[in-house]
This record gives sequence, C-alpha cells and structure tokens, in this order.
Amino acid sequence: MARTDDPSDRRAPTIKDVALLAEVGIKTVSRVLNDEPGVRPETRDRILKAVESLGYRRNEIASSIRRRDRRTASIGLIVEDLANPFASSVTRAIQDFAAARSHLVLVGSSDGDPARERTLVQEFGSRLVDGLIIVPSGADQSYLDYERAHGVPVVFVDRPGKRFKADTVVSENAGGTAEAVRHLAARGHERIAFLGDRQSVYTAAQRLAGFKSAMEALHGTADKRYIRTGLRDSRQAHDAAVEVFGLDPAPTALVCGNNLATIGAVHALQELGIRDRVACIAFDDIELADLLRPALTVIAQDTAALGAGAARLLFDRLDEPGAPFRRTTVPVRLVPRESGEIPASA
Repeated sequence: MARTDDPSDRRAPTIKDVALLAEVGIKTVSRVLNDEPGVRPETRDRILKAVESLGYRRNEIASSIRRRDRRTASIGLIVEDLANPFASSVTRAIQDFAAARSHLVLVGSSDGDPARERTLVQEFGSRLVDGLIIVPSGADQSYLDYERAHGVPVVFVDRPGKRFKADTVVSENAGGTAEAVRHLAARGHERIAFLGDRQSVYTAAQRLAGFKSAMEALHGTADKRYIRTGLRDSRQAHDAAVEVFGLDPAPTALVCGNNLATIGAVHALQELGIRDRVACIAFDDIELADLLRPALTVIAQDTAALGAGAARLLFDRLDEPGAPFRRTTVPVRLVPRESGEIPASA
C-alpha cells in the first residue's frame, strides 16, 4: 500500500502493509518495531524505510497486549490543577524523567475533587498505563487496591494518600514554615499572621503545624486571632488578609502557606498601603517575586526534585514490584529578599 494524498483514502496503513512493502513477514516487522535482536541490518533498514514511506503508526495499546510484559510505555499523572505553577513545574519534571525512559505521560487535573480523581484513575486504567503518579485528594485512596491488584503501581507526590500505602515524595513543609517564623523573629517580630489552605489538605496542615510549633517555641503561643485557614483561592486570601490587618494591634509580619494565599495577600497589603511596612514570607516561589518592591522572600520548594523523585520511585517500583515502600522528603530553601527583612519597628 503506497501512501496517497487523496483525502478519500482514509484507511490507515497496517503492519501487514509494511510487511508487504518490505517483502518480509509480519513477525519480522514486529521485531524491528519492538527493537528486538535477530534481524539483519539490511532487512531492518528496509522495514524502517517502508514504515516512513507508508506513514505507519503502531497501536501502542494493541501492541502492549501482544507483548509479554503488557507494557504501554505510558504513565498517568493526576495533579490538582495543571494551571497552578507548582503543578506545572512538577509535571514538567516528571515528563522529562519519563521521556528519558521512552515513556509518555498522560496528565489530568482533579480540581481537588475525590470523585474526579477516581474517574481519572479509571480513565487512565482503561488506557492500560504502566503506572500512576497522583497528588491525592480526599480522605480515602483505598479504591487504588484495584489498580495494584491488576499490576499498576502507584506513587503519591506532594502529599501521602490515605488508607492506602504507597511510595511517596513530599516537601519539608513543617520545617519550611518554622524556618520562616525564626527568620522573622530574628528581626524582632512577635505578632506574626498565617494564611493557609484547608486543614484537610496534608501540606496545609503540615505548614500550619510548623508555624505553630515555632511560634510556641519562640513566644510561648501562636495567637489564634492572626491565623486564617481554609483559604482555597487568592480572593479568599485577600479578604482574610484585609480582616487580619484590620485588627488592633495588627500583625507586623505574615507567613503565606501557598502561592495562591501569597497572591491574595500581596494585593491586600498593597491596597491597604502597608506592603513596605509588613514583613512577608511566602511558601512557594511565584513568578516575578524578585521583581516586586519590596521583593518577596520565599520558602522555595524543589519542584524538579519532587517530580523526578516521584518518577524515579515509579520506575523503581515497575522494576521491583515487591520492594518495601519508600517515603522521600525533599528539603525546602529560604530565599531571603527584601520583604522578609523588614524589621518589626518599621
């Protein structure tokens, strides 16, 4: 079958067409496409030229069914929101690691909805992915027992799953916010506010715990008046910041628990005309943070290490299904800039 530009010819070339054009058997074509040994170089070249001439594309799922290991060279990745800079950075790191192993990454956003997460897992399962990397939502991932029973390994990234044990990669969340508090306290701050996400979210709970433990160690207590949680977006964070800094006495410093809280808080402080008087440290770097005035001090997560670490655990699990589960904690780093250096007397 020669390739034609006639739009009326819609039949896709098949492996049989490749075999006919190359004048070999179908099994020989299959060996070449699967990069198996036992085919003479001149025959291999003839087959590859036939593939190119015909524009043949193999059906990876059908091919995996015929292979002994039933692999499709694809993995499924579920994040909360791919539009979030943190999620997109982790995704890129996973894609780069997988590409080096000749694997494709299928990505879906759960929007933090457990039902959506489960639907995506089922969709990826129907496409016979080799494994799953998940930023889990909700309070129960035990439904993943089905995937594991069918040979699909699971790795959690950013937070551990619940009611399901698996390899996991997380950041040093509590240590990061504790370091932020100590940094501010060293500049004389005692009234330090905190803006965070829902406490049902592992990362949010850990960051608040680190904040509280550091405040208690340094000042004996963490004043509840200055703590706001359950903030799901930048608008809610903006309103919470306006409320907190309307208190008397108002805080002199602020720790933001994630990048969305930071965006809302920065807008609020700017509107209130106090951004150059309130010290602020953000968990997660945000785009152009160093160009703000004052530039934003951040607790930076190593998204490349998180993503690559999760992918590495998944491929290790594919190679050794019975190995003990592992948990990796990736260090965070305080990046001092102007906003974290404002003293309490300012």
